Amino acid sequence: MHMATPISVEAASQPLPDSSLLQLMWLASPALPIGGFSYSECLESAVDSGRIENADQAAQWLIDQLHLSLARSDLAVVAQAIAAWRVGDEARIAALNQWVLQTRESSELRAQTEQMGRSLLEWLRNHTTATPQDIAYLASIDPSYPLAFALAASATSAPVRECLLAYAFGWAENMAQAAIKSVPLGQTAGQRVLSAVAREIPAAINHALSQTQHTLQAFTPMLAILSAQHEVQYSRLFRS
Repeated sequence: MHMATPISVEAASQPLPDSSLLQLMWLASPALPIGGFSYSECLESAVDSGRIENADQAAQWLIDQLHLSLARSDLAVVAQAIAAWRVGDEARIAALNQWVLQTRESSELRAQTEQMGRSLLEWLRNHTTATPQDIAYLASIDPSYPLAFALAASATSAPVRECLLAYAFGWAENMAQAAIKSVPLGQTAGQRVLSAVAREIPAAINHALSQTQHTLQAFTPMLAILSAQHEVQYSRLFRS
């Protein structure tokens, strides 16, 4: 039985090895071939409905999504999954994966996490960042993106907090690019959006690390509504 305790944060007794840092930068890069650029996570629908019309509104929308959604769900799941991968707790890995899949509230949001999970699985198969045994187990559970990312990050030996920084910044950069394309915004305005969201990431990670298996949350009704609307939106640039 798993204890309902927050994820412990490893003390940084020495600088992160270059190889680990490079792996985290790679995982956070928008060039990672997992298809993240094709999703806006309902941002496009919020623009279409008039909820986002400028850079300030885009930044506030993403900050709210970071704190109300990611910090309570995906970031917390990644933290707990990294710990599970590192000790080989397959039952916990499977439970976390099912939680992610079952809490995606629309077909396109579930399709996003499944497609990105499969793509990262294929990336892992072509790199030496995880053991063949762990990769095989990941493939057996129809992986969601947070669980696949957690395996890739766990193999870097980086502390959990640094792994979450990579995950969160990769999400923020992708969403800033989605705002640039859909609002639309100029590149300078897009960088202001990214800067505003990035400032909030440490606090979101603090909250994620305080979560236990019993306090994970997935309650973002407006995102669910906008996602359902996006599925029948007349004109779309993004798949979510």
